[in-house]
Amino acid sequence: MSNRFGLKGNIALMVSHCAGMLDLVALPLWIGVLVATYQFDPQQAGGLVTLFLIGAVLASVTLAPKFKQLKRRAVASLGFLLSGICFLTASQISDFIPLAFLHFGAGVCASAALSMAHGTLARSVNPHRLFAIAGFSLGVMGLLFMGATPNIIQAVGGTSLFLIFGAIMMVGSLACALAFPALSFNESTQGQQAPNANATIPKSVWYGIVGISLMAVTQAMTFSFMERVGNDRGFSADSITLVLVALAVINIVAAALAGILETKISAKWVLIIGPVLQIIFANIMMNASSFPFYAVSAAFFVSLMLFTHTFVFGLLARLDTSGRAMAATPAMLMIGAAVGPILGGTLVKLVGYHGIGLATIVFGCISLYCLTRVFARQDIATKPKLAL
Repeated sequence: MSNRFGLKGNIALMVSHCAGMLDLVALPLWIGVLVATYQFDPQQAGGLVTLFLIGAVLASVTLAPKFKQLKRRAVASLGFLLSGICFLTASQISDFIPLAFLHFGAGVCASAALSMAHGTLARSVNPHRLFAIAGFSLGVMGLLFMGATPNIIQAVGGTSLFLIFGAIMMVGSLACALAFPALSFNESTQGQQAPNANATIPKSVWYGIVGISLMAVTQAMTFSFMERVGNDRGFSADSITLVLVALAVINIVAAALAGILETKISAKWVLIIGPVLQIIFANIMMNASSFPFYAVSAAFFVSLMLFTHTFVFGLLARLDTSGRAMAATPAMLMIGAAVGPILGGTLVKLVGYHGIGLATIVFGCISLYCLTRVFARQDIATKPKLAL
């Protein structure tokens, strides 16, 4: 069934989304700090972030099938709290092995919380619109994060990044403890059918899951090394920071447009164009020696994923009557994202940055095929009627 969460409940979901999706905005600084401050090579730095994302995938896959039975508020608030403790502890450690365990633990805990938030969000009256608002909130947080964090790191040192991560997780924990919304599974609203928890997930939904996961591979693999490739091409730190701030602003606009255009444009075209543009921008970013080309491709890169995933989330939320697939949203994103940083680091180490560009072509083409297969069912409306 559909649920209305009220202002406090919606705010808790927005804060949860921002905390749980921290990697989406922080990847380049995260990798940059691990390389520049901790002196890890690109493969090791990518491996640490990958461990965070592997932990996230395992938590999401484990908890999503049990979403209905769990105490969602308790899992969300405790998950963010423990993730915050892991990051705060990481700020005091410089050895690879302890950092590896802490990254993995932080990923498990943050994703457990995020799975509760996404599963709840998918049961709102209008999942597409609420997910777009969540993306807008993440864009605002990203703007604040990118505007302040590089200066803090420069002034205090790279370890401050993990202190900031820990603080964000603690805020998420507090918001969930105070206002995480309750769900009703037994009633129907405005003639809508209650979700059948035992229904089989349609094949078209599985295609969508694979497609968005592969977009996440390209996203993480490329974005993780955005700051490093700019630095190695000789672009100044101030210029790269300016690009990151512009990226955050564009993300806000993209998330807002995804909500506004829900009933105005075809979801099918969004799912086709998204992977294609992702391939183009990734290759420009990884191969450009000119700053303007690098800056434009980097500034718009993340917004492609935000915009496309909003339409994918809304579409799959309507197709998956069991409700289980959307609770696994973190796994959809992070099972792909988990591969990205270490794969990108390995390609950079062995081949160079252009290797990432070539890999994005392979993943992007497979993703495009899978996302078009979502529409193999003839009963899918590509321009859904807005739920009120």
